[in-house]
Amino acid sequence: MSVTLGDIHYSSINSSSVSPAIFPHHQRRLISVPNPNHRFRAKSSLVIEKQEGQVVSDEITPSQTLSESVSRRLILLRHAESSWENRSLRDHERPLSKSGQVDALNVSLKLQQLGWIPELILSSDAARTKETLKIMQEQVRELLEAEVHFVSSFYSIAAMDGQTAEHLQKVICKYSRDEILTIMCMGHNRGWEEAASMLSGSSVELKTCNAALLEATGKSWDEAFASAGFGGWKLQGVVKPSS
Repeated sequence: MSVTLGDIHYSSINSSSVSPAIFPHHQRRLISVPNPNHRFRAKSSLVIEKQEGQVVSDEITPSQTLSESVSRRLILLRHAESSWENRSLRDHERPLSKSGQVDALNVSLKLQQLGWIPELILSSDAARTKETLKIMQEQVRELLEAEVHFVSSFYSIAAMDGQTAEHLQKVICKYSRDEILTIMCMGHNRGWEEAASMLSGSSVELKTCNAALLEATGKSWDEAFASAGFGGWKLQGVVKPSS
């Protein structure tokens, strides 16, 4: 199913097309990581455009965060296209290409139009990922309000088969607070594509500067991961810099 919201193109992926053999980790439950932080603040109204065109408004209050399961949104964004022009650079230090810089600008605007603005950003410390974020923040000033942490392990974990989804959960639960409702994790393939597929139970392709939009419910991020498990996160769409 393909849905266009304004000029935003959603690629909805049918989870029934995924072979269990491709994702053997689906049978495991995600680990439970305690969240030691419990500070609360009021949230403004969130308006989310559903894939069938229905608009739902959720007014989040601190008391709801304490006693009710709320929608928690996870953006898995692969960095923009990098440059191979300077072959003497280590892979970790490669900058973005010219087209990658344009893509970073465009994807930030599309996330803004959809209202998927993260309150917490967890990013690989590779140069191309940092530059992607810098361009996005320059274009969409709301992103400057997010708490940002550069996580060195995001660079290496993405190359380790079958480990990225669990590692993302650990890091998210470490840095998140219950009142944070939208988190963006920025990193690399093959791990980011694999994690999006494993969490949603769908076959997700993430080209450079593509963002998978995932959603689950829980009183906390730990609860959202524990209850959704592998395959239980709803894939709301894949945002691409060009449509």
